[in-house]
Formats: sequence, structure tokens, C-alpha cells
Amino acid sequence: MQINFKALTLQEFKSHQDLRVSFGEVTKITGDNGKGKSTIPQAISWLLYGTDALGSKLDPAPITYEGEETKVTLLISVDEIDVLLGRGLKKGKVQYYINDVPKKAGEFNDVIDNLFDKDLFLSLYNPNYFPSMHWEKQRELLLRYVTPSPNKEILKHLPEEQGKHLGALLKKHNLSDIERIHRENKTKQDKKHIAAKSKTKTLKDQLDQLPEVNAPLDSLKVELSQIDKQVRELETQYDKAADANREYTKVQSQIHALQDQIDMSKERWPSLKNEVIEDTCRTCKRPLDEESVEAVVADKENRIVEYKGNHTELIKKRDELKAKLDEMEYIDASEKMEQIRTLDSSGQPLREAIQAYSQLERLQVQVNEAEIDEKSILDSLNESIFTLDCIKAFKAKEAELQAEKVQALFTTLSVRLFKQNKGDGEYKPDFEIEMDGKPYSKLSLSEGIRAGLELRDVLCNQSEIVTPVFVDNAESITSFKEPVGQLIMCRVVAGQDLLIEVEETQNGKQ
Repeated sequence: MQINFKALTLQEFKSHQDLRVSFGEVTKITGDNGKGKSTIPQAISWLLYGTDALGSKLDPAPITYEGEETKVTLLISVDEIDVLLGRGLKKGKVQYYINDVPKKAGEFNDVIDNLFDKDLFLSLYNPNYFPSMHWEKQRELLLRYVTPSPNKEILKHLPEEQGKHLGALLKKHNLSDIERIHRENKTKQDKKHIAAKSKTKTLKDQLDQLPEVNAPLDSLKVELSQIDKQVRELETQYDKAADANREYTKVQSQIHALQDQIDMSKERWPSLKNEVIEDTCRTCKRPLDEESVEAVVADKENRIVEYKGNHTELIKKRDELKAKLDEMEYIDASEKMEQIRTLDSSGQPLREAIQAYSQLERLQVQVNEAEIDEKSILDSLNESIFTLDCIKAFKAKEAELQAEKVQALFTTLSVRLFKQNKGDGEYKPDFEIEMDGKPYSKLSLSEGIRAGLELRDVLCNQSEIVTPVFVDNAESITSFKEPVGQLIMCRVVAGQDLLIEVEETQNGKQ
């Protein structure tokens, strides 16, 4: 896009009551201090944005005279299409014009914004504007038109292992996400690795504290099996003796019970034997008849017969049990029990040794699992550390390649786009313009103008937008490279009134 200024009119703008300026390829504005030289280029930025050429607030009110209405118009050519822009200020109210047609602020601003970006235009128009911006804005504007190196190109410059590793990850995620994932994982695995190492050490300490077992496990099990077999055999013998003794005791108890019944039976016999047969009724005391007496006698005899039968049966059962008891034998099993205890106790050391083996095996399994877990965590941690190192190397190479691309745009200036942190060595965005090793803030007025013009021409070439440029205080610089586009120069000439001269070309032809 080629933008040219054709004509500027100032009405009651600062020191100019009525001024018309026609622009050529080179427009020279000269005069003594206070003659309104710088007001002319400032009026253009006020017309477009309501600011001075540095983007600051500007008061356009008349100076040294009374005025009713301030108005600035500018005829510009955009790719050979003319547009007449105007801004006025009357009684504190701003007025806007496009091709002499009044417009609302929004409409006017839309037209301007569609023509060019404010920061870009002011940087192209005023060489001092770009350095006045915050470094982040300077950096963004310069890099806006510089194509960053593709990932594949950057990966080629990394060591093979780093490039291959990071290249695989970049197929799934972008670089920011990869860094976020592995920073989070590194923090998490750092903590887990500390815990895993502690767990492994604790288990190993427990393993070292177990008693030492010299005999092989199989021989211990065989020896214990033999002891257990003997114990079971003795227990079987003991159980048989106990069963026999229980039967013996049972028969004894039965004999004692029968003997008690026999003794009680004996005690009943005298009363039954000596029972008197009465011939009178026990209730009414009347004499019994013969038949009744015979019935009483028969009842007694029946009871005697029943008694003798029961008594005889008790004696018979007792004698049978006594005979059975005589054939039985009570076995003293206490010695057998002592043998069992002694033999079982002899197997206790073997059991403890086998248990120690079991604990040893269990702890060894736990130690192995803990070591595997610790290694897995460490592998994950190391992978994240390696990935972050790859990203760090990637960013460093990206910064280097980007800086080379940007630096190639300049002839006398050097531009720093990144700075390296002292702590972690990482590259962070930065911006610094230098000339001959001096930062822009330390340059002289003439050096600053030359630096600004070179920056301005780079932005023109990169954005493919060419605008007029004005150089203020041109008397301070003896020579400079002719800039791209129209040139407006303001120079102080002592004792001279305002003079505007136009050259049709920048080689000096009138």
C-alpha cells in the first residue's frame, strides 16, 4: 500500500490561523524556533488520531490569537485513490469529515482503522514513535511481519536425540501444552520419587533386620514334616487311650449308680417285709371282710415279688458291669502327652525358621516391587526433565533463528529479541535496539534519527505499507539514508520566517 500526502490545510490550529501545505516527494519546512514548523506534522497525527505524533494528548487550540473553529484537512492518496479527511473542533465538540461529508466518530475511525494500524502508521510516519512504545509493543510490531521458523527447521538444528524426542511429542501437542504437561509431571514425580525412595529404604532395613537362616528351606520343611508326623501318630495313640479311659470311667460311673440303687433298695426291704396286714379300713375303721383281707394280703405278696425282681435285676446289671470293668484297663496317658509336648516343642525353631523364610520372601517381593515402582517414577521424572531440556534447547534455537531473521533486516542496527535468565538459563522475550553497541536510550539526537529511520524502513518493507515520514530537528543530522516514501523535514534556521519548499524527487530535482 502506497500512501502519499497531497495537501494539508490548517485553520486556527495552534500558531497557524490559515495555512495550506502542498507536499512533494521531499517537503522541507524551515524557520526559526516558534514559527510552527513541528506543528505541521503534528496536525496530521491530530487529524487522524486526535494526538500528537508520539500518540500523546494534543491541545489544538489557537496560540496568540482568538479563534472560533479549529479545522484540519488532509488530502491523501491511497494506492492512487484520493481521500479528503478532516477533523474540526468547535465549542469543545469534535467534528469529522470524509470527502467534505460530515461523519460520526465511529464512521471516521473505521475508515482510518481500515487504512492502517495506528501503531504501525505512527511508527512509519514518525521515526521517534516506535522507540517510545513499550518494549513488548515494539517487539510485537517488528515480529508481526516476520515469519517464525517452522518446527521442523528448528528440530533439525537440535541434537538428534532431542530433535527426535521432541518431534514425536509435537505430533500430539503444541509446545506450550507439552511444557505444561511435563512441568506438572516433574513436580508430581519429584514428590513421589522421594516417597518411593523412603519406602524402598524402609523395606530394605526391615529385610536386613530379619534373623539369618542358614539351613535350606526344603530341608527345614522335611525335618518339620517328620516331627509333625510323629506328633500326629502320638496324638492318635493318645486319642485312643483317652477314648478307652472315657469308656472305663463311664462303666465305673454306671456301676456306682447301680450300687446306689441297690443300697436304696435294701433300705426299703425291711419295711416291706414287716408290713402288717390290717383287718380294718384305715379310713372308716370298720372291719374288713374276708375277701378284702385276702386282697390286701395278695397286694403285699405282689409287691414283694416285684421288689425282689427289681432288686435282683439291679444286682445282675451291676455284676455284669463289674465283669466288663474287670476286662478293661485304665491307661495312664500323661507320659504320652508329655512326649507330644516335647516333640512338638522341638519343631518350634523349625517353624520360626520357616516363618522367617516366609517373611524374607514377602519382604523381598515388596522390596522388588518398591524398586520397580521407584524406577518407574524415576524414569517418568527423567523423561520430563529431558523433555523440558529439549524444550529449553528448542526455544533457544528458535530464539537464535528468529533473531538471525530479524537481524538480517537491518544494516547498522542490532536488535535483541530475547534475554537469558541467569537462574535457569531459559530464554525470555525481550527487546532492545542498539547502534554501535549503544542502546537506543543512550544515542545522540542524530543517531536516534538515523536509528528511527532504519527501523521505519524495515517496517515499511515488512508490512509492504509505505507512508510519508517526517524528520524533526533535521539540522542535527548531516546525512542519512533516504527513506522509502515521501519525506517531510523540519529544520531550524535562525532568524527565518516559516518557509515550505517542495522537491518532486528525493534526488533534489525541483
